[in-house]
This record gives sequence, structure tokens and C-alpha cells, in this order.
Amino acid sequence: MHYALRIRHFAFIMTPIMVLLLLACGQRQEPLSSQPKPTADDTFDLAQIERAGELIALTLSGPDTYYDYQGRHLGLHYLLCEQFASHLGVKLRMEVCRDTSEMLQRLTDGDADLIAVRMDVDTLAAGWRIGQGKPLLAQALDDWYSPAMLSEMKQKERALLTQPRVQRRVFAPMLSRGVISRYDALFKTYARTCNWDWRLIAAQCYQESTFDPEAKSWAGACGLMQIMPGTADHLGLSRDLLTDPEANIEAATRYIKELEGELSFVHNRYERQNFVLAAYNGGLNHVRDAMRLTKRDGLNDQLWADVRQYILKLAEPRYYQDTLVHHGYMRGTETADYVDKIRLRYQKYKRSVR
Repeated sequence: MHYALRIRHFAFIMTPIMVLLLLACGQRQEPLSSQPKPTADDTFDLAQIERAGELIALTLSGPDTYYDYQGRHLGLHYLLCEQFASHLGVKLRMEVCRDTSEMLQRLTDGDADLIAVRMDVDTLAAGWRIGQGKPLLAQALDDWYSPAMLSEMKQKERALLTQPRVQRRVFAPMLSRGVISRYDALFKTYARTCNWDWRLIAAQCYQESTFDPEAKSWAGACGLMQIMPGTADHLGLSRDLLTDPEANIEAATRYIKELEGELSFVHNRYERQNFVLAAYNGGLNHVRDAMRLTKRDGLNDQLWADVRQYILKLAEPRYYQDTLVHHGYMRGTETADYVDKIRLRYQKYKRSVR
């Protein structure tokens, strides 16, 4: 009797557990690896793009597609894609690929919404290719695009590149009784930040703004030393102070010091200053690309005269498409001239001002 009661009690306890186990077994799903995985292209059409607030486009580096110039993104297909994103009411994220194969693979994988490069087959509108499963985005592009837009974008880019880089009132250099500009005291004070001759900072400032604190470039750079808003953010300089002479010069010398640190492997001080000036104007990444090509071709990547040649060559496809180049096409003429003109003016200042 006692034994029977124990058996019934055990059964009473185990039965609910067994029921739960049976239910769990009945509801068990297949392993995730055996289930089909939805891709971004299956569902991420126009409505989802608008909800996310971002259009992701793939492109190649080049003068007709996408490049960075003086802190501004340019290129015919970039400008066109920027207009299309604005039409949709979303931001544009443009990602640069190494070649066509990479673009096609990433589009197939659902990493982007479209390819903003003229393709040869199976293309829509401007010659772009839309990701699979995005019929509404393709329709929106076809409805928006017209062939006249290509010439309009070309004219827009041409106008940007031919207008004066900086809108400024011209201030003639004083150069009287040992005075270069009304900001000499600030140059002397803040040149200590980067340990440069204050006259070299003054020569750079003249090249940037001709000593106009209200100068503004078409790309958005402001003030005496033409600091971009994004650079100001990086340096912790309030955008409200971009046209303040002291704040602008102080931030510029901190940026010069930062570039000096990035290029500290250039041991000769004179040469390093040339590289810093080039990076200040054309971007550190482009300078590094040119240095890699210089070294590859057997020249001295620590001599500005050698690297300057490759700053100019980064406008040629055989160079900006080289696997050593990480940041693509560059309009290097202005950067090369920028360094040359500052050096010439600095020599003049050294002769005239102690």
C-alpha cells in the first residue's frame, strides 16, 4: 500500500513535466541555418528607404563619378544621385568600390540600393542599376530622371570648379616697417602651438584668405585660415567662431600640429612642412596615396619634389585606379600650386620681416 501510494505520487509529479516536454517538442523549430534567410532586397524598397532616411549608393572613384575636392564631394553621378536622394527626401550615403565586380556583388548581397555608375546592360534611367526587389525605387527613379539632367549637372560642376575658390575682399599685404598683416600678433602667439615660423603661417593665411576674416569658400570653408565646418567640429571649435580671427588661427595651428604628428615619419622638417601644407589643402589621405606611388616607382617618398609629381598624376586613371591608391581620383593641380605659392611668399616675408 505504501509502495502504491509512492508510485501514484511520482506519477502525479511527473505528468505535468512530461506534458510540457511534449509540447516543447511539438513546437520546436528547425535550426536557423536550415531556414531561408530574408535578404535586404526582399523587403527594402522605397517605403523602407524613406523610413530609414538614407539612400545607399555604390560608385567608382573618378572625375565623372565621385571624388573629393577641397572638402566638397563632386562628380557627375554623385551630384545626380545627391539630387535624386533630395527628391526622395532622404540623405545620400555614397560608398566607393574598387571595381565593377565589387559593386555588383555588394548590390546582390543587399548592401546598397543602387549603383550610381553608367552600366552597359540591364540599367534604368541614368544608366544606373537598382537592387533586386526594389521595383518602387526603380519606378521612382524612372519617373524623376530626364536626360537633360546630365547636362545640367555638368554645368553645375563646371560652375563650381571655375568660380573663385574663396569669396573674399582683397587685402593687400602691408609689408611696411616689418608688418605683414593686422594679425601678426596672433600669428606670433599661435605659431608656437605647431612650432612653425609665424611668417610661414602668415604666408599660408594670405594664400587661404588674403587676410580676410569673413572669407568663405564655395565648399564652405570659413575665416582667415579657411577651416571647414567638419574640421572645426573635429577640433572642438564652435562654428559660430569660424570667422573670429583669434579662434580661427588658434584652431588652424592645432590642426597643423595634428598633421605634423601624422607625418612625423618625414624626418626633414622643411620637407614635412611641405607635406603638411599639401595635406591641409588637398587632404592627408590623398597625400599618403601619392607617397605610396612615389615609393613604389623608386623615387623618394620623403621629398616633396618627388611626391608632387604623383599628386598631379592622381588625376590619371592608371594612377588613381592603382591598387596602392585608397582614396581615388584627385584634382592635384591646386594642391601643388598651393605649396609652391606659400613657399615663394614665405621667402619674400623672410627677406622683408624679421
